[in-house]
Amino acid sequence: MRKALVLGLARSGRAAQVVLESRGTAVVTADRTLGNDTDLTLLDGVDLLVKSPGVPGEAPLVAAARERGIAVWSEIELAARLLPNPLVGVTGTNGKTTTTELLGAMLPARTAGNVGTALSELVGEVEPDAWIVCELSSFQLEDIEQLQPRIAVLLNLEPDHLDRHGTFERYRDAKLRIFENQTAEDVAVVPRGFGPVPGAGRRIEFSADDALPAEPLIPGAHNRENAAAATAAARAAGVGDDAIAAALTSFAGVPHRLELVAESGGVRFVNDSKATNTAAARRALTAYEAPLHLILGGSLKGERFVEFAADVARANVVTAYLIGEAAEPLATDLGYANVPFLVSTTLEHAVAEAAGAAEAGQIVLLSPACASYDQFRDFEHRGEEFRRLVENLQG
Repeated sequence: MRKALVLGLARSGRAAQVVLESRGTAVVTADRTLGNDTDLTLLDGVDLLVKSPGVPGEAPLVAAARERGIAVWSEIELAARLLPNPLVGVTGTNGKTTTTELLGAMLPARTAGNVGTALSELVGEVEPDAWIVCELSSFQLEDIEQLQPRIAVLLNLEPDHLDRHGTFERYRDAKLRIFENQTAEDVAVVPRGFGPVPGAGRRIEFSADDALPAEPLIPGAHNRENAAAATAAARAAGVGDDAIAAALTSFAGVPHRLELVAESGGVRFVNDSKATNTAAARRALTAYEAPLHLILGGSLKGERFVEFAADVARANVVTAYLIGEAAEPLATDLGYANVPFLVSTTLEHAVAEAAGAAEAGQIVLLSPACASYDQFRDFEHRGEEFRRLVENLQG
């Protein structure tokens, strides 16, 4: 490959640039922050466009590349072509990072993908026969061609990212691409009763009530389901039950996912900032028996909140504290469901109000059910700010 254009210069774009240049490919770059993401002259002489997951398919450079017959790959597709390693791919609406990291502990294996290390960063850094566990988003799977996980895991599918995909059907189809290149020698791990998936992978099903080698340390029925999926995938990779049990009983979870950040005066403060959709927040509501002071809101992703508001009403929620651009529609739907709420506007106000109202034995839970981009860089930034605010309260 003589020349490539890398579009989007966040973590995965930078990793793609480095690995391409290390192989002698001339690389040109484009990014919104550079102000050149619509400059079609950048495509002159280009053989390949590597697209960061945050860049939509309708972007001018992407559309023009396809019109000119230039290949468009995700960074995942590029890395998978350069890595000889067997891959476990993990996708789904919720639970991807937890399951990926749990599988990494079971195998054990390096983890990469949607959160954390870009897959391209592992090229030349991992023994050729070592497993790699890769978290895969719908944005990354949109632009694959030959990606073929030895084991592909689908955790669940619920409406998400409708602002990007337009319809649930298009979102679902992007997710299911994880299976499309599998052969009969590969394994497709899917929820029990899930319909047909593309490809020819050997099907293994899982559910939250599966018998496991040990009960997982991480709380919640949804995490038991994640553990069941990880167990099925690890067994398919040849891992014994003793090693699986050791991982299940020692893995404490990952940051920003039901993460206990502090306990003060008998009140627990839990960071679930990764709950960027209603399905994820709904799972958090059922993970605890204690009364909840629930912080909700952020940027909108095309979801409606009517059904979610009914779920909040059925849960043990004392008060909801609403932030961000979603505060108004959340207030409307929570009001119709008779859920007590305060419009806090900012996370700082919400934490202060919830902490002031919470009593011993109760939980202040940040589980926003929304994306973070109205007030924060990403969900990690939001979760880190929640932790900082809680620490300041304690101080």
